[in-house]
Amino acid sequence: MTPMSHLTRERISLDALLAAVASPGCGGTCIFLGTVRNGPDEHGVTAIEYSAYEEMVETEFARLLADAGTRWPDARIAVRHRLGTIAAGEASIGIAAAAPHRAQAFDACRFVIEEVKKRVPVWKKEMRVDGTEVWVDPSGRPTAKPSHV
Repeated sequence: MTPMSHLTRERISLDALLAAVASPGCGGTCIFLGTVRNGPDEHGVTAIEYSAYEEMVETEFARLLADAGTRWPDARIAVRHRLGTIAAGEASIGIAAAAPHRAQAFDACRFVIEEVKKRVPVWKKEMRVDGTEVWVDPSGRPTAKPSHV
């Protein structure tokens, strides 16, 4: 496996993700894009601000991708996670997984996004339509009452 992980402040490029995992030996490629959604409730989210201790995130991405490499040794996986303020409708994370067979690619891609949510210390703050900002933990639950800006 050729593990790749990157934090970026730029838009996620599908072409770059695909190029990072391309291999003649891979018959299946799976792409996952996580996008900022308007919100699951009445609050309405206009954007999310992502922040991280970058060295810690890169270390955890390396561990996570090493774990994926143990499970799917023939897979190639690329991850890009954005930092900064990302508007609703834009991608905040992109994952590409290529493997000899489609089931491996799907399984590896799903494993990576689920583990990112559990393990990678990226913090997010919702910017809401009403002007409030709320820090949200990785499970999606608000961590504190909204505060007005």
